[in-house]
Amino acid sequence: MSLPILTAVTDSNVEAGLVSAFDRRDLGVTVVRRCVDLPDLLAAATTGAARAALLSADLRRLDRDALSRLAMSGIAVVGLIAPGDEDADRRLRQLGVAAVIPADATAEVVAGAVVEASRALATHPAAPAVSAPAGAWPTSYSEALPGFGQLAPFGADGDVAELAEAGGGRVIAVWGPAGAPGRTTLALCLAAEIAGLGVPTLLVDADSYGGAIGQLVGLLEEAPGLAAAARSANQGLLDVPRLAMLCRDLGDGLRVLPGIARPSRWPELRPASIETVLSLARRLAAFVVVDCGFCLESDEELSFDTAAPRRNGATLAVLEAADIVLAVASAEPVGLVRFVRGLADLRESVPAVDPLIVVNRLRPSVVGGDPSREVSRSIMRHTGSEPVALIPYDLAGLDAAQVAGQLLRDIASTSPARLAIRDLAGRLVGRQAVSRRRGMFRRHAR
Repeated sequence: MSLPILTAVTDSNVEAGLVSAFDRRDLGVTVVRRCVDLPDLLAAATTGAARAALLSADLRRLDRDALSRLAMSGIAVVGLIAPGDEDADRRLRQLGVAAVIPADATAEVVAGAVVEASRALATHPAAPAVSAPAGAWPTSYSEALPGFGQLAPFGADGDVAELAEAGGGRVIAVWGPAGAPGRTTLALCLAAEIAGLGVPTLLVDADSYGGAIGQLVGLLEEAPGLAAAARSANQGLLDVPRLAMLCRDLGDGLRVLPGIARPSRWPELRPASIETVLSLARRLAAFVVVDCGFCLESDEELSFDTAAPRRNGATLAVLEAADIVLAVASAEPVGLVRFVRGLADLRESVPAVDPLIVVNRLRPSVVGGDPSREVSRSIMRHTGSEPVALIPYDLAGLDAAQVAGQLLRDIASTSPARLAIRDLAGRLVGRQAVSRRRGMFRRHAR
């Protein structure tokens, strides 16, 4: 049985020659529709009449989002490029097109590539274009974090810098429910403390409701950052050097990729593009700390018959790609109630996530008695998990850092909040692994 395919080839002579060859000989493929442009191709893909598509690299408006929609429709993609066009070949492969062949290839070669791409998609649906090597890191928290208070060093048996170069950097997602539990402040301070241990660290602001990390460290609101990286990824133009250029170097091994300052720009943060940015970020830094949005709703899938923009898609993409998810709770009655409900939503939205709980803004004035003991008992009783860190509320120190646009560690080095976050960072990274690698990390950060 022949494989039904679609074509969207800009060179009409090449397309006509391939279609004619497929009709004359039994090459295992049959062209069911010749599409005139990308919208026509996307529309035809939704009908379910084809299983693969043959398209040109110079097809207008071809980007990662379009390829993701084709993959969602079960369409495998094979790209045609002009002979010797290395730029087109590189762009298609960065977009995630696995099979790229020259336009002067024989009909037998083209047909074979289409059939193989269709088989590959059926075997590995929606596989990411760039991914971390399997086995580079522990596959579960029970393997990586044997027990509370004794967090295992990550990568203690190998070289973290080498893992980062191979795409094995570790992604830490910092999430919290509605109500401003201090998620952004924790992400910023945690990234700064990890970098302070000598490990190259990248802080990414992926809050689709309006990022604030750039403002907290004194950057211009409209500075290019994650939105620019996502656009480049969507066009197949993003690589590690370009990602590094879009980051802001704060010194001491810490880089920041600012987010969107205006909430109206959320459509720029496409989930597929965010996945690509994180995959490349793993090669840029040994640890990637991501500040997520709070909302996990995905009602767009119920409201539209076609693929619709998802405002919370960036948050869900980060949580699904993360190696570790820190769930932040605010230590007051309303904050704890919101957290318990939000944690249930998190586990339902991303079932594979086993979050580590961090209690922020701990203070006796709203809890009474021994706040650490009381909050830990409450969290354990309602979630079944014990907090891995309890962060005291140091309003004066945090305010001073925000007014100065500097890091908490630089403004109030003895702050109780800073010391608690530094302890968490040390246990996440592994102090023994850090001490003997400090020199290598400095070289990799450059």
